[in-house]
Amino acid sequence: MALDNPAFSRNSAFSSKQGAVAVAQDMSAQELQARFDQPATLPDREVMTVENTISKTVGAFAVLLVGAAIGWVLTPTMPALFWIASIIGFVLALVNIFKKEPSPALILAYAGAQGIFIGGISQIYEGMYSGIVAQAVIGTLVVFGVTLALFASGKIRASKRATKVFLIAMVGYLVFSVINMILMWTGVNNDPWGLRGAEIAGIPLGLVIGVLVIIMAAYSLVLDFDLIQQGVRNRAPKKYGWTGAFGIMVTVIWLYLEILRFIAIARD
Repeated sequence: MALDNPAFSRNSAFSSKQGAVAVAQDMSAQELQARFDQPATLPDREVMTVENTISKTVGAFAVLLVGAAIGWVLTPTMPALFWIASIIGFVLALVNIFKKEPSPALILAYAGAQGIFIGGISQIYEGMYSGIVAQAVIGTLVVFGVTLALFASGKIRASKRATKVFLIAMVGYLVFSVINMILMWTGVNNDPWGLRGAEIAGIPLGLVIGVLVIIMAAYSLVLDFDLIQQGVRNRAPKKYGWTGAFGIMVTVIWLYLEILRFIAIARD
């Protein structure tokens, strides 16, 4: 079976990078919150709103989808392209996270680069597990939709205690991912999924961890929604709508990759 394809170990490494991006993003939330909390005297047309944040998010995802189409088509003949795009996307993610003010150009560049990577890795998974991409897309949309509905209804909110637990869990997951990657790359663990292939009561460890990570990604979405809500409430400058769009995009990409891997382990 094609499970020993090196794409899986590389995808494991990149998923760890996505987790690192999510952690860094959430750790910078306090700084952004402080900016949002500052009193604003801007005219209505210059402040952040839910509507203009949605339009920026839709635009960024449109670029992501175009990039994904390019990655999907070119990966069979240019396999190195989407790996290069993944590195570029990771660098741009870090630049956008630590940049004091959002840059629309850099955020859209990130969307395009990550789109190429997503399209490429999806093409590889689809070739090994027919129909898996559609399943992962549906799963991502369901998690996103349910989380948004619960947040909009007020049934779920970000809290300091939950956020601390989230960050601790994220650090633990990153440590696990790095150790797993090292064991796979050094040949200590020859399982195609590394430690994720180990079974507990007949259930692959990857499925147990996958459920927990998907829940973590859903809470990361709650943090993104909460940040946007606070920005709108405190009349932050309109440009910070791009910050909200970027945060949602990073989390959704991470969520999609985790669901894609979860389904692959389940179908293996």
